[in-house]
Order: sequence, then C-alpha cells, then structure tokens
Amino acid sequence: MAISNLSDAEARLLEEPVDGCVDYRGRPVLRSSSGGWRSAKFMIGVEVAERFAYFGIESNLITYLTGPLGQSTVTAAENVNVWSGTTYVLPLFGALVADSFLGRYRTVVVASLIYVLGLGLLTLSTMLPASTTTFDCQNTNNITLCTSPPDHQFQVILFLFSIYLVAVAQSGHRPCVQALGADQFDEQDPEECKIKSSFFNWWGFGICLGALSTRLILNYIQDNLSWALGFGIPCIVMVVALSIFLLGTKTYRFSIKRDVKSPFERIGLVFVAAARNWRISPSAMVVVEEEEEACRILPHHQNSDQFKFLNKALLALADGSNEYENVGSSISDIEDAKALLSVVPVWMTSLAYGIVTAQCATFFTKQGATMDRTVALGFDIPAASLQSFISLAIILTLPVYDRIFVPFARAFTGKPAGITTLQRVGTGLFLCTISMVIAALVEMMRLKTAKEHGLVDEPNVTVPMSVWWLIPQYVVLGVTEACTMVGLQEFFYNQFPTELRSVGLSCYLAILGVGNFLSGFLISTVDKLTSRDGQYSWFDNNLNHGHLDYFYWLVAGLSALGLISFLYFSKSFIYKRGTGLVYS
Repeated sequence: MAISNLSDAEARLLEEPVDGCVDYRGRPVLRSSSGGWRSAKFMIGVEVAERFAYFGIESNLITYLTGPLGQSTVTAAENVNVWSGTTYVLPLFGALVADSFLGRYRTVVVASLIYVLGLGLLTLSTMLPASTTTFDCQNTNNITLCTSPPDHQFQVILFLFSIYLVAVAQSGHRPCVQALGADQFDEQDPEECKIKSSFFNWWGFGICLGALSTRLILNYIQDNLSWALGFGIPCIVMVVALSIFLLGTKTYRFSIKRDVKSPFERIGLVFVAAARNWRISPSAMVVVEEEEEACRILPHHQNSDQFKFLNKALLALADGSNEYENVGSSISDIEDAKALLSVVPVWMTSLAYGIVTAQCATFFTKQGATMDRTVALGFDIPAASLQSFISLAIILTLPVYDRIFVPFARAFTGKPAGITTLQRVGTGLFLCTISMVIAALVEMMRLKTAKEHGLVDEPNVTVPMSVWWLIPQYVVLGVTEACTMVGLQEFFYNQFPTELRSVGLSCYLAILGVGNFLSGFLISTVDKLTSRDGQYSWFDNNLNHGHLDYFYWLVAGLSALGLISFLYFSKSFIYKRGTGLVYS
C-alpha cells in the first residue's frame, strides 16, 4: 500500500525511525523502507537453499555410508547420528560467536563461504576413482582380514572432513539467518509483532520446501545417476543463496547492542554475585526486595516471582567494610538470568523429540529399503525419498495452522498466536509418541510378512510388502514437526534476552543435536546388549533377523515419559512479556 493512501498518523509512523535499529552503515532506519516482509523474504529464500543443501547430505547419508563406503548398518547409523548431532549442537557456538563478536550478518556471510568450500570438497571426494573402494583381504588361520588401501582411506578422510566442515558452516548460518529474519519485525509495533508469529510459520514452511526438493530430486540423482552430481548441485545452490542474501543488505534492520559488555559476561556475573552473597540475611534484602517489587511493572520483568535467590546479586560489599550496598548487578541483568533458567526444564523435557526425529534418516530409511518400492513399471522410489512425506505434511499443515487455526483459536482465547507456544509444543510431543507407536506396529507387520514368505534369511530379497505402509509414520512425524519445530523456535527466540536470540534459536537445534547423540548412545548400548551370546542384534545387517520394532517401542516409551515431564513443567511456566505474542 502506498504511503499516499494512508492516514496522516499511519504515514508519520512509517516515516519514523525504528527504535533500537540501524541500517548496514549504522544509520537510523525508517519503518517504510526497511525490515518487515521486504527483508524477511530474503532470509527465507536463503534458508530454503541452505536446507536444500543440508538435507542433500543428511537424508541419504546412511545409503552412501553402507554403499560406496562399505560400513555396516550399526556403524553407519551411529555415524549419521554423531554427525547430525554435531550439526545441531555446534550452532550454540556459532550463535555465541555471532552474538558476542562478529554479529549475525557477518557470521552468515563467513558461514556461507565455508559451506561452499565444504560442499565442493565433498563433491571432490565422491569423484575419486571407483577402485578406491576395493579392499585388500588375506586369509590367515581360516580368519579373513581386510584392510582399506591408502586411496580408500584418503577418500574416507576427505569425505568426513568435508561433511564436518559443512557442520561448522551451518552452525553459524542457520541460527543467525533466522534470528536476523525475526529481527526485521519490531516488537514494539503491534502489527509487526503479530506478523512475526507468522514469520516463524512461514520460516518452517520454507525449511520444508527445501527439504522436500532435496528428497524428491537429489535422492533420486544420488541413487540412480551420480553421487558427485547429487552433492555438486547443493554446492551451486549455496553460491546462489549467498548472492540472494547479499542482495537484500540495504533493506535489513540491524539491532543496536544494549551494552558494551558481552551478554554472557553480564548474565554470568549475576550467578557469580548470587553465589557470593548466598549468606545474606533476609533483613539485608528488605530494601532490595522492595525495589525489585517496584520494577515488576516493567513489561519484560515477568520472572520476578521465580528464582528469588538471584536477587542477592543486586548487592555487593561496600569498599572497606563488611556492609552490603545496592551496587551489584542491575535488575534487568537479573531478569535475563531468570529467563535463561526458566527455559532449562522445557529444553530438557523436549530431548525425546530429538531422539525420535533421529530415526528418520537412519532406520526409517533402511526399513524402507527392504520393502517393495515400485511406483510404476521400472521405477522404484528411493528409500530416502520417503522422508519427503515429512516435508509434505509440514508444508500442508503450516498454512492451515497459520491461516485457519490461529484466527479460529484467537477468537476463543484472545491470544495473538491462538494458543501459547508451549501448548503447541506439547501437542507436537504427543504426536511424536504416536508416530513411534505406528512405526513399531508397521515393523511388526514387515517382520511377519518376511517370515510368512520364508525371507528371514534372504536379506537381499525384497519383502512383498508395499513401502506405502510407512507413509503414516512419516506423515504423523511431519505434523509433529509443524507443531514442535516452529513452536520451540518461537519459544526460545522470545524468551531469550535480545542480544542472545541467536543462542536462543540454537537451543532448539541443540535439542535435535543432543537427541541424535542420545539416539547413537541408545543404538550402541542396545546393539551390545542384544548381540551377546551369539544372538542377533536388534539392528542386524539383515533387518529380517533384527527387531527394530522393539527399539521403536523403547523410543515411544521414552517419548511418552518426556511428554509427561514437559506437561508438568510447562504448567507453571511464566512467559516473558514484551514479545506481544503469547501469554500464559
């Protein structure tokens, strides 16, 4: 809408500088020519490309490891979990660097360059001669020993170095692009604040669009044409993504840092001061408590009734005496520290979600590879492409949620986002458990079918059961992510202090990372326990001998426990005001 068609009040508002923001040259920015969807669309476009590149590796990694690199199912699954876990945990460090030193914009640029380098080396590793996968084997005392030739070892080293370089790159890329995108909407403006909630929904939509493109296109290219081409295309896409990001620079809003001190230093000093003053008597805190009580009227001080032991950080010893005076940490710093503590139970109880999602790129894919994947005469759908149903479910769910459910729920609850973010996350965690129950039931059916057709000892023969039986578990997991993924992103962004919002978003990613590590630990432990005394492991290379169904039931149980714990802690959670999005 043109400014000339607006009322005088609206036109003046658009021409006013946005408080707390500057442009790329450090000058005040006008609301009419910066931020909003005008800038956010660049961020979403970049994230679509980045997710296309990332899932180009992650979605089919287990196939490459068990195929060209010749690893066992258990080893490959553990390696996928470790790499995926690393990619989701590292953003904590990338966000720390961005929020404390480089800034989000510069971090994204540097990370994108590293991303391109990693993908280039990855493509190079797959172009090594096919002979590099030949092993030297010798038979000694009826024992066959095989060793990798030097060229194969070099290929493996280069491959692993490349994918971990990608992990380092996305650690700075993903949380900073999203935080910078959310920064384009002013929290103090009611309309922009409401739109920000939609931004997180459409951000999730963009992520899934990138993932869907990968799973429909790249997985087929990798399985049927060329691994080099399948990894080379994402490299080109990331070059285009960096160009798109740079194109929008002049429209971006950059937040002004509130304090010269690092936010980690300010908040860390709160905990140090509170620990030093733990012996302060209640009488010495009377004046401080009265001052703290008066500050509750400020919109961002919502955790005042929680973690009151941190209020002791308001005091410090006066010079040359044993008396305390009110010259310690500021009330604002203490409230930020309380906000960080308040999200810890939510983070801990959401870890089961990370364990469940880790199964998609490992056992779900291996499970599908044993089944009838014929779609049309002469065409079999790649097992990894089944993950596209997760993306499809999210793509279909998010617009319905944003355009239909939110306005409907808003009419009843009066909340800008319809329901609170934790209610949304809790719904997702419930569906998370349901998806694993479905997976266990389908695997029981697959094992029964293999037994009925005498295929238990025939691992290379397709089990006569349609792969479409796996679709429900993928679809339910997709709806789960539409609730949990977006809900957790919005929750951590809103509850963290402004200067630490990149770190807040990386906390969501860390849930997935630690979930992958826990999944790897579970797999390793269960494999050792179930393969003792010559028994078949639950994860035997011949899945017809294994018992993935037992493992799925185990994960479903852990997910249910996580849901119960989450509901217990979320009932008493106090949202941080000032976001204008959700209140308890």
